Amino acid sequence: MERKRRAPVAAATITLSTALALAATATGCTSSDNTPKLRVEVVATRPHDPGAFTEGLEVDGSVLYEGTGLAGNSSIRATDLNTGAELARADLPAPLFGEGITRAGDVLWQLTYKNGVAIARDPDTLAELRTTHFDGEGWGLCTRDDRVLMSNGSSTLTFRDSRTFAITGSVALTSHKDAELNELDCAPDGSVYANTWPTNTILRIDPGTGEVLAAIDASGLLPRGARTPDTDVLNGIAHLPGTDHFLLTGKKWPTSYEVRFVPA
Repeated sequence: MERKRRAPVAAATITLSTALALAATATGCTSSDNTPKLRVEVVATRPHDPGAFTEGLEVDGSVLYEGTGLAGNSSIRATDLNTGAELARADLPAPLFGEGITRAGDVLWQLTYKNGVAIARDPDTLAELRTTHFDGEGWGLCTRDDRVLMSNGSSTLTFRDSRTFAITGSVALTSHKDAELNELDCAPDGSVYANTWPTNTILRIDPGTGEVLAAIDASGLLPRGARTPDTDVLNGIAHLPGTDHFLLTGKKWPTSYEVRFVPA
């Protein structure tokens, strides 16, 4: 069974106390958590490819980049943010499992999950320029100045050189230490927004200190009627330039949501 898919648990076997604990975990917080709480406010919706197992989402100017996963079905594509027209696409050969993506200057990096391969691509054509090896798992990517930030499913972010992909440092969360950080967005406000798998919570993180500045509840975006047996978890966050809005979607979701984050 691929990562990010879990079998349902029979409700009758869960005690009240366990159910409450699971509910707290699903939103990324507990009763003792005093992290500021935000929620999403939907501004607009956009169509999303329901076949896309979204692992990475990034907006650069008027271009929307999306990386998808699953071995033998992974790809990266560039589309016009406003029209949805496909500008370029590249498919990953099996057994590579595509993960996070980010543009860093004249290179677009794409991670793989357990293959230990990072791919440097031409941002315009998405043609492979070179590959490099990294240790451990690859989950999410985003770029801040000359550094790439990477998640690996733990509560630690790793800093990498934007050209060589060599490790230059790391920072661990000072709270939410059980968070499994997934897709990342380096926003203009200096913070990093991270999907936390397999929850509906997005954490806003200070990448300099590891402090969690806010926990954002993004539950309820995809209506029950729009879900199918293939629909998976929330994943994919990209700041929309010149606004305080973000684009959110999920794995095999038919819709992307333009949202702003407001007080809960």
